Amino acid sequence: MNARIVSVAEGPRLSRSISVGPHRLTADEPQPISTDMGPTPGELLLAALGACTSMTVRAFADRHGWPLDQVDVSVRFDEQGQIVKDLRLTGELEAAHFKQLFTIAGHCPVHRLLAKEASIITVPTVVAKQAARDLQN
Repeated sequence: MNARIVSVAEGPRLSRSISVGPHRLTADEPQPISTDMGPTPGELLLAALGACTSMTVRAFADRHGWPLDQVDVSVRFDEQGQIVKDLRLTGELEAAHFKQLFTIAGHCPVHRLLAKEASIITVPTVVAKQAARDLQN
């Protein structure tokens, strides 16, 4: 996966300014909770899955020279909190090629990461001197 560092800084209310290399985007929550200046963190997660799926399918079809005209991905959370990914492929492909592309869609890096239990390591840093002393005692 990508080795760039993603940094997140506070903005107004729950809004967050996100930096990924030279790119900037905003995450937020809808009103009245916050200012609705960008997608929610959950929506960004779904967007990452949709984009990764589309890119993986497109790259595979192009590498094989298959006439894939369009890749459309729609991703949502269902009522149980599961991720549902709708994948629509358009083109004059053989049935076997469509089948292979639908299989490949499940192999994008984000899909694989979400489908397994990812290990998340939190590295704590305390800035307030008094809080740091309290943590050491």
